[in-house]
Amino acid sequence: MIRVMLVDDQELLRAGFRMVLGAQPDIEVVAEAGDGAAALRLLERVQVDVVLMDVRMPVMDGVEATSLIRGPRVLILTTFDLDEYAFAAVKAGAAGFLLKDVPPADLVSAIRVVHAGESVMSPSTLRRMLDRFAAQLPSGQAPPGAGDLTPREREVLLMVARGLSNTEVAARLEVAEATVKTHLGRVLAKLGLRDRAQAVVYAYEAGLIVPAQPPAQPPAHRPEG
Repeated sequence: MIRVMLVDDQELLRAGFRMVLGAQPDIEVVAEAGDGAAALRLLERVQVDVVLMDVRMPVMDGVEATSLIRGPRVLILTTFDLDEYAFAAVKAGAAGFLLKDVPPADLVSAIRVVHAGESVMSPSTLRRMLDRFAAQLPSGQAPPGAGDLTPREREVLLMVARGLSNTEVAARLEVAEATVKTHLGRVLAKLGLRDRAQAVVYAYEAGLIVPAQPPAQPPAHRPEG
C-alpha cells in the first residue's frame, strides 16, 4: 500500500485528490495538511511514502517544506508548467512536479512511479526549466563530488542530463541497460542525489551542460538617408 499525504491550502482541491486516490486499491491517503509547517509536524508521527505538495501556501511554502523532508518522496503541485517554484522545488529535492489539473489517471501513475524511486518529470522537461532559469544557477566551481566520478560514470551523467533514457544510453555506449542502471546508481550515490531530475540539475550547476541561449535578434532596420 502506498501511503500518501496531501499538502495544499485549498480544501476543495485536497478533497478532489482524496476522492481520486481513494478509489485505488494500492493507494491510501493517510494525512492532509494546509501548509508546509503542518505537514512537517504530521510527518513526525505518520508514516508516509509520497507527499503531494503545493508550492504557494501560507506559513511555510512547499519549496521550504520539501527541502526539510527526509524519507518520503515529494511530488510538487503547480499551476504553471515551468514556473520558478517548480524549479526551486526540484532543486530542493522533489521527485518532479504535476500540474494541478492533471488527469486522474496521470496522477495515479505519477504516484506509483515516484514510489518506485523514479522521477515523473522527464530530463528533457527539466532541461527546458534549467534553460529558462539559467541566471539562477551558480557559475562557480563544480559542486563537491564531481572528481569522484569515473570517466564512464561522467559519460553516463552527461547523457542522462541531455535527456537520454537508460535504453538510449545503453545503445550509445553499446552496453546492457542493466549496466547503465548500475553506473547511474553509482553516480547518484557518489553525488548524494535522489534521482535523475537532481542529476540534471547537478550537471548544469557543475558546468557540464551549458544552458541554451536564446537566438540572437537581427538588428533593427534603419532607414537610409
